[in-house]
Amino acid sequence: MRDRLTRRSHRVLGVAMGALLLASGPSAAGQTSEWRAYAADQASTKYAPLDQINRDTVHDLEIVWRQSTIPDATRQGNSMRAPSASQNTPLMARGRLYISTGLGMVTALDAVTGEVVWFDAPSVPLAADGEEPSRRTATRGLGYWVDGDDARVLAIIGSDLVALNADSGERIAGFGAEGAVDLLQGFDDRVVDQFRWRSAPLVVNDVVIVGSLIGDITSQTMAALKEMPPGDVRGFDVRTGEQLWNFHTIPREGEPGNETWLTALNEDRASWEYTGNTNMWASPSADEELGYVYLPLSTPTSDYYGGHRPGDNLFAESLVCLDARTGERIWHFQAVHHGLWDYDFPAAPILVDVTVDGRAIKAVAIVSKQAFTYVFDRITGEPVWPIEERPVPPGNVPGEWYAATQPFPTKPPAYDQQGVSLDDLIDFTPALREEAVAMLADFVWGPFFTSPSLIDERPGGTQGTMSVPGLAGGTDWNGAGADPETGILYVPSNHSGTVIGLGRSEHPRSNVDWVMTRPRHIPGPQGLPLFKPPYGRLVAIDLNAGEILWTTANGDGPRDHPAIAHLNLPPLGHGGRAAPLVTKSLVFFGEGANVGAAFLAEGSGGKMFRALDKATGDVVWELELPGGTTAAPISYMVDGKQFIVATVGWEDMESEYVGLALP
Repeated sequence: MRDRLTRRSHRVLGVAMGALLLASGPSAAGQTSEWRAYAADQASTKYAPLDQINRDTVHDLEIVWRQSTIPDATRQGNSMRAPSASQNTPLMARGRLYISTGLGMVTALDAVTGEVVWFDAPSVPLAADGEEPSRRTATRGLGYWVDGDDARVLAIIGSDLVALNADSGERIAGFGAEGAVDLLQGFDDRVVDQFRWRSAPLVVNDVVIVGSLIGDITSQTMAALKEMPPGDVRGFDVRTGEQLWNFHTIPREGEPGNETWLTALNEDRASWEYTGNTNMWASPSADEELGYVYLPLSTPTSDYYGGHRPGDNLFAESLVCLDARTGERIWHFQAVHHGLWDYDFPAAPILVDVTVDGRAIKAVAIVSKQAFTYVFDRITGEPVWPIEERPVPPGNVPGEWYAATQPFPTKPPAYDQQGVSLDDLIDFTPALREEAVAMLADFVWGPFFTSPSLIDERPGGTQGTMSVPGLAGGTDWNGAGADPETGILYVPSNHSGTVIGLGRSEHPRSNVDWVMTRPRHIPGPQGLPLFKPPYGRLVAIDLNAGEILWTTANGDGPRDHPAIAHLNLPPLGHGGRAAPLVTKSLVFFGEGANVGAAFLAEGSGGKMFRALDKATGDVVWELELPGGTTAAPISYMVDGKQFIVATVGWEDMESEYVGLALP
């Protein structure tokens, strides 16, 4: 494996794979099954071992309550409109749902009725002009920790890590300064004046793991800057808020991996000294018995041009395993050398035990924007199946540094289109295909990892590189789910192509030659997608065999478009971001929303929510919700009754939580 650093010796520990914390007796009447982490558990499986709602009963499933993502009881006079697409997934523990609201506060709801129990509303002063202040936005998730009678909710609110009493909502006085830790502090010798993180903290062995999203955006203004704060990952004591460690995602001098940051021409400093980002903007996963936490990391500054950061750039676009108590690196794998495609690891790794060729393996699997699934022994970091370094085509942008090879897993196979060929183009009719071929001529295109290119303003010049998968596909922050009993992974994928074109910087603060124009989705012939379907899919991957079991299109997609409606096509799939919920016998999957999808296909999203057969992908049941799903759904049981809660939204509505249950 390329650039693998020396590992320390490992203790082989037996790990019991508990998918969800169960505080129950054998009687279903009093059973409670909780959802205590953003993706159900520390392993990030999105799995609920529940079967009250099953193939036989799911047809009776109905909406039993609805609640705004800014509940009226929490407003205190604030008239802010709830967002159209909240991405918050609730937690459920001890009969309460914990949410991050559209006002940027934490609220507890009754898990049976959806009614407000308490909310955290620290005072926010009026603006100087007397106008009502706008609060901070919702995050995607919260953290939870309990030790006897001490139960805490952990939240990122603005640039603070906040600890709240799970029963009362009061801030924990002994945590940081009156319940909050300032996350602008603690970056060693780096000065950081901005901090935000929308993902969920994870608590493992009494350590709160926190990432960052420091300036990780792709506008021309920000992409013009090569110098940004680092995206370090940190661990905090869950009881006191004390910072325990800081893992440098861009290694400092003397640290392993620093040698992969070279010095650019005409620079008097090595690139590690000024490059930033390389964030963990997604949530981590953890194996508490091993004491390991697994970090999905992203691209350095800037996303599409790296001439100012020559070298492979560890630990960018890497899966990194740390000791949760000390922050010491145990092992790592870099999926993209010297990233130029914004191929961040955007979702939490999934921990699942598998059996491969008769050998039991405690595995970690991570899905990707590349539509690859990378699978490792989570103790040692060794790939379960070989990962080959293969040559990739170099680009021709002046001043850029190109990696000669990139890693390609040999198993499982890619689950969506990679690269561009003429055979990938839409071909419902000869006329549509002819138009697609003509449109493709406007761009540079080729095999997977074809590099960004310069925009040619001359007549007939190309307008950048058509990159597939693009910015929002295959799998983004919505992530995958898994059945820990079978070792089967359920992976959503968005068929996405993004045009990446570089132009000369004209920004006065720019200190690089080339900057990215805004990445864009290009409609295909007559407004249809440029490529073949499905445009949104769910894929079942057997991690015991490294094989795809089935692929199913997620909804009808554009099959009623006038140019193809007469063809009686099968479902083509919606391109919206959607996340699976895995239960004992079913996979629940929405179609995603039609908002916040600038890089997805036109008409993305839909309001249908479905239950699929786990073995075949066949639709067992469906229900139209008030809006499309905008976050990962959850399931839990309270007093013997199973609930499913989905966050929904649409361009013409305010987002809300929808609770479903059997009559």
